[in-house]
Amino acid sequence: MIPVTKPFLPPKEEFDELIAGIWQRNWLTNGGPLANKLELDLKRHLGVDHLLFLSNGTIALQFAIRALDLKGEVITTPFSYVATASSLVWEGCQPVFADIDPHTLNIDPATIEALITPNTSGILATHVFGNACDVEAIQDIADRHGLKVIYDGAHAFGVKYKGKSIFSYGDISTCSFHATKLFHTTEGGAVITKDPELLRKMSRFRSFGHTSATSFEGVGINGKNSEFHAAMGLANLGHVPQIIERRKEISELYDKWLKGVAGETPEITSGTTYNYAYYPILFSSEQELLKVIEALNRAKIYPRRYFYPSLSKLDYVEKRPTPIADDIASRVLCLPLYHELSSEEVELVCRLILRKKRY
Repeated sequence: MIPVTKPFLPPKEEFDELIAGIWQRNWLTNGGPLANKLELDLKRHLGVDHLLFLSNGTIALQFAIRALDLKGEVITTPFSYVATASSLVWEGCQPVFADIDPHTLNIDPATIEALITPNTSGILATHVFGNACDVEAIQDIADRHGLKVIYDGAHAFGVKYKGKSIFSYGDISTCSFHATKLFHTTEGGAVITKDPELLRKMSRFRSFGHTSATSFEGVGINGKNSEFHAAMGLANLGHVPQIIERRKEISELYDKWLKGVAGETPEITSGTTYNYAYYPILFSSEQELLKVIEALNRAKIYPRRYFYPSLSKLDYVEKRPTPIADDIASRVLCLPLYHELSSEEVELVCRLILRKKRY
């Protein structure tokens, strides 16, 4: 079987050494030494000012929305994972969907401004598949209208834009460290910001509002992560360069077989140092896509329709026309991509796709 992804697992002895320290200290959670070390190492690795290690990437989005006190309408993308929209609704905001750029698949800044009303408080944009948004255009719109900007960077670990971490842009960026991501802590996530006051506010959110053992400030929740998850992150972090390099090799092999022959791939935003988080391909129609999925599934190969359906189709959001996102969502497919995927397996996937396109 060839799934769409498999988690990278570090050498077991590296993980075991970190786990042995947890047994010695008997400190499992609540800001233990491994969780603190992971935060520091991630800041250094990514080149960012402030970062908090959280229990998952969805709660990271919820913290960002709450920390920026977003209310009313928030303009966002209909082409992302469901957590982007559901986090807004969970926090009492109304997602307002702007359409996407058909080439980068990111939110199209040209569609944002017409949607701004007196009830708009922010913009929540996703770096789709790790491809950098047009951060300069989005920030220009936000500055002119007094809006806050959150970037959902769930796919964007290690991505740079014009030499800086993609997480350096906007008021707050979030990331997912779920097992399916190229860097993972089994389950986990992070919020990243340049603003120390926002960091302090989200730090209080993370631990029930505690400011000391017996005092609280504001409403908090349990967003902490454990020493065991931090151990996995620390063991994985040193392998990130080789993980990205292998994913690049696999992506280039797919390009050789498929690009411009079987379908098109998104255009990487100029100035982006990409992380090869996914390999999405756009077929000419949904009918063609479904035929390809059927052929691959028969061979026990399981790609994934990321992201389908368009979030504007959810039953708990206000419907709004997003024709480009709807079209892209109907015919985009992410092919298997993970560290252990062999060149022979990539060739098998490609041959089946090309064969199906011929008949």
